[in-house]
Amino acid sequence: MFKRYYSDKIHSWLKPNKVLVLYGPRQVGKTTIIQNYLKQYKGKVYQSTGEDAGLKEILESNDFSKIISFFTGYDLIFIDEAQKIEHIGQGLKIIVDQIPKIRVIATGSSSFDLSNKIGEPLVGRQTVHTLFPISVLELKEEKGGAFLYQNLERLLIFGQYPEVLTSKNFADKIQYLFQIRDAYLYKDILELEQIRNSQKILQLLRLIAFQIGHEVSLQELGRQLGMSRNTVERYLDLLEKAFVIIRVGGFSRNLRKEITKISRYYFYDNGIRNALIGNFNFLNSRNDIGQLWENFLFIERMKKREYLGLYANYYFWRTWSQQEIDLVEERGGKLYGYEFKWQNHRNHNAPKEWLSEYQEASYDIIDQTNYLDFVS
Repeated sequence: MFKRYYSDKIHSWLKPNKVLVLYGPRQVGKTTIIQNYLKQYKGKVYQSTGEDAGLKEILESNDFSKIISFFTGYDLIFIDEAQKIEHIGQGLKIIVDQIPKIRVIATGSSSFDLSNKIGEPLVGRQTVHTLFPISVLELKEEKGGAFLYQNLERLLIFGQYPEVLTSKNFADKIQYLFQIRDAYLYKDILELEQIRNSQKILQLLRLIAFQIGHEVSLQELGRQLGMSRNTVERYLDLLEKAFVIIRVGGFSRNLRKEITKISRYYFYDNGIRNALIGNFNFLNSRNDIGQLWENFLFIERMKKREYLGLYANYYFWRTWSQQEIDLVEERGGKLYGYEFKWQNHRNHNAPKEWLSEYQEASYDIIDQTNYLDFVS
């Protein structure tokens, strides 16, 4: 059991006649964190799941009297996997508008579906947060910095899903990651978007897994998969909204020199990426250490920004002359460039075009010696 960064914040986020929405990938602990909170909650709680046929019938009815009478008498309502209920946002709107002082929690594993169903009806009535696989920020708080330096290789290979971190041997970790890959990774897309060809999605993800840190050509992906560019684009968009991958665009203020129309993609978890390509070898027998390191740093930095409220736009930067920077953050009116190097490269200079084009911007190398401050 790991203490999550949000554990002490749930209570302050719950407001009368508001909905707390907790998004995140499947199996990262959304249900667990809420249930642990409810164990200490003093009021009367109704809790169920979007798979409950009776609950679905009530909320999908849009019948004011039926919904109000069903939920009257409770202080808090918790609906897990809320994306499975049609028009869930409208049902929740009736609850928070008509039942005085009621508090509501809804969790979901697919942002595209839950946001579409909740977003518009609950404008001004919701607080939204995202839970990720366990972060370095959380591990440092619980285990200390030494643990993170000593176990860095395992994090790069097996990732940070809660059950992976608590598994006692490598075989159990690998078996669990294959289970995630085969049973949960794109389950929401198949269920909610009625996409039949799961094999094509798996093939697409494998191609993306080999292209971490590189610009991705949708046309080339389509050619390799025998799909149209538009279909590839749609699948990638759905995979992003289902918390499998995240897209990063190119940064530019000089369109003639800099690449902006092509994207890069990262996986929410290194273990999932390695399960997709079927490679759990240790670092001394791999040729993709740079990709593992870049994916790890990008995602951990994203978690840090989300959890600590470090609001920033993020990009990669690359010129037609092949100069590049792995991550550019635009925050507080300033630019911060970060290059990810597995080995110590403290004497590595910033790209000349970056220095000349953005003279006020900063530039740092993130390697094994200083990564902990960067992500925690």
